[in-house]
Amino acid sequence: MKKENNPVYDRNTLEFVTVALEYCTFVERANRSELLDFVDKATKILPLLYLKASLLPAIEPDELFEPEMSVTEEMYESVRSSIAALLEDKDSYLDTFHPDMAYSETPIIAFISENLADVYQDVGNFVSLFRQGNEFVMRETIGLCYQNFCNYWGQPLLNALKALHHLRYADESLNELKESE
Repeated sequence: MKKENNPVYDRNTLEFVTVALEYCTFVERANRSELLDFVDKATKILPLLYLKASLLPAIEPDELFEPEMSVTEEMYESVRSSIAALLEDKDSYLDTFHPDMAYSETPIIAFISENLADVYQDVGNFVSLFRQGNEFVMRETIGLCYQNFCNYWGQPLLNALKALHHLRYADESLNELKESE
């Protein structure tokens, strides 16, 4: 397949790969961040990741394609727990888009750390598979990632962004921390 017609080399794909790698590096290093810096960067990278994912070519992945996932349960938990430790009591928020909300009379509590780790799991697998350089795998991975974005991790990304936006711009304790620096 020629490069100019190949979704693997499409500008939107390559830009997504760049942002996805930056996101993975960012969350993997959460334990090295200060709270304010983490929240500030998260409120900038999440919208970019969402935008770039929404612009991926909508490729229908082969149903028989079974990629080897590289993000392990331990890696997921490491990212989730690092972010949870950094956010402490600011990690939880009320989720109105949770599927169980339709059956509940009380608010559902969700966690920014879990949302970001969910995004990391899929995006990290995408980056790992894309790095292999096999055009068939890369093409299938684009389709799978876009499908998973639409069905699984797009909403958690937005939910985390909404909670992080509140922390960044409306949370008094974080604003006091920002002013003291």
